[in-house]
Amino acid sequence: MVLTGTLVNAGLIVIGALLGLLFHRIPERMKETVTAAIGLAVILLGIQMGMKSENFLIVIGSLVVGSALGEWWKLDELLNEVGYRLERRLGSQSSVAEGFVTATLIFVIGAMAIIGALDSGLRGDHDVLYTKGLIDGFTALVLSSTLGIGVMFSAVPVLLYQGGIALLAIQIMKFIPESLMDSFILEMTATGGVMIVAIGLNLVGITKIRVANLLPGILVVGLIVSIIHTIN
Repeated sequence: MVLTGTLVNAGLIVIGALLGLLFHRIPERMKETVTAAIGLAVILLGIQMGMKSENFLIVIGSLVVGSALGEWWKLDELLNEVGYRLERRLGSQSSVAEGFVTATLIFVIGAMAIIGALDSGLRGDHDVLYTKGLIDGFTALVLSSTLGIGVMFSAVPVLLYQGGIALLAIQIMKFIPESLMDSFILEMTATGGVMIVAIGLNLVGITKIRVANLLPGILVVGLIVSIIHTIN
């Protein structure tokens, strides 16, 4: 089934988050240290992704234009409002919004989500998403133990995002040349890597970057890469 990989990925996030909630009595000092450790690991992952760019000017331009659009559209506020509504509905005292936004950005941004969904849709190969699911599940366990139940709800945007790509993969590849798709994935990975670094810095407590407002940068990457491909 086309959505098998996506369903497994989302399911592992839910399972990991639920297991993490069982360890919510972890001492505060330990939570701070664990969160910082995850943040440092996320920063390293982002740096590795960012280094994959073949033209860093595309990354810079995409982030500048994308962040301007994100601030204009107030994406960070919209995402946080979803979390706040969940928080009010559940009557939770934990930061549902922070957990939801942080986990969503970590799980959705990255080449594995796109490549894995494309593999599921085009070749029926779910190995990439299975691997991503294991990583996401472990990350969800740690995050939910420190950020609360909001982490679990990040499985929904993961399901919609990856599932949508998988279902549309065949149609996408019919209209987009392979060379263009390869270039997009490469530069999207690097641009997403910068966002991942920002997430890590937020987790460590160094910054308070509104990372959600950077997300339009992914769309800008596609536009710039398409223009360059057309010119060449």
